[in-house]
Amino acid sequence: MSADRSDESRDGHVLVLDAGSSSLHIALFAADGERVADRDASEPPGPAAAAELRNFLSEVPAPAAVGHRIVHSGPHLTGHTLIDARVRALLADVADLAPLHVTPALRVVDAARELLPDVPHVACFDTVFHKDLLAPARTYAVPERWRAEYGLRRYGFHGLSYSWALRRTAQALGRPVDNLHVVLVHLGGGCSACAVRNGRSVDTTMGFTPLEGLVMSRRSGSLDPGALLWLQRRHGLSTDELDDTLHRHSGLLGLSGTSGDTRDLVRARAEGDAAAALALATFTLSCRRGIASMAASLDRLDALVFTGEIGEDQPEVREEICSALTVLGVRGGLLVPELEDLMREGLRRVDRTDRTDRIDQAARGVPVLVVATGETQQIAAETRRVLGIADGEVLQRSGNGTTGTL
Repeated sequence: MSADRSDESRDGHVLVLDAGSSSLHIALFAADGERVADRDASEPPGPAAAAELRNFLSEVPAPAAVGHRIVHSGPHLTGHTLIDARVRALLADVADLAPLHVTPALRVVDAARELLPDVPHVACFDTVFHKDLLAPARTYAVPERWRAEYGLRRYGFHGLSYSWALRRTAQALGRPVDNLHVVLVHLGGGCSACAVRNGRSVDTTMGFTPLEGLVMSRRSGSLDPGALLWLQRRHGLSTDELDDTLHRHSGLLGLSGTSGDTRDLVRARAEGDAAAALALATFTLSCRRGIASMAASLDRLDALVFTGEIGEDQPEVREEICSALTVLGVRGGLLVPELEDLMREGLRRVDRTDRTDRIDQAARGVPVLVVATGETQQIAAETRRVLGIADGEVLQRSGNGTTGTL
């Protein structure tokens, strides 16, 4: 590393790496939380993505720390943590609990640690937000041996997204986080809902793996376990066939037969595609069921909050969800002018970076908010927290990778 780039790193830039099964989002944040640069890798995590990361690093100030999004923490890691040999081994051991996410993320972890061996790397988990779920919410009704020996329990996911959305919601409503009862809904490629009581997750729709819960883009969501046993016994489907179908060929894609993207399905429905209409109707019903079940874990509903790509900028879907939730005091989740404007603009995705909007018709019911997805910002903030660095402070690097403040 050149001397001038080493000096640049002293202002505490944090590199954030968010790896999925077929994508890698790279972002760099300055000490004040400002996004300096970002890039979406054009190849799935692997050798090509590592090359893209190397190119990205050659064009930006050198990072003083790296934060990695890891979807599943497993049973032994209950907080965001520095990655060392022990943590790396524990993550490898639980990769099969979220194979679409953890396996590619670990490839990126290894590549980044090789490229940046002298800076701290921090694992930021989607499960941490739900670590304090009470026993009734985290427990499956299976024999004690399965729970104790095999570790079957509800973990919950999308926690980094929920952490960001909760704080933005509190700011928008002008209320403290620890005095809010809200339902948060993350709708994207993966979908889930979460009940937050006084700042803590008390219930969520995803469970032992990210496959449970709401209908998703390509994932089935919850399914009668008896149906899976029947498919194995009666039709001879193997475990691998079930795994591949439930993770990659179900959900909106499986229902429509054409696409897992709600934008495509809204267009197709408008053109009379019955399968697309069924896919959207099944999806929105699944969302309403999830929201209602989460509300049952609260004493009151102070707000309904949408985030994630679909939650942010698919107004037709939000409206269909909210318009049928009058039983919860929701009076429609979208101001009509916004819907009409977006329809005229061709249902395009909207750039909502760092925005929080109230979209219900104010004073007519439960507030409905849309919070721009902030997973990468949250990862940067959690990375600083793990390293004991407050926002606005700087990181000091030493040869052994430890950190401190200047």
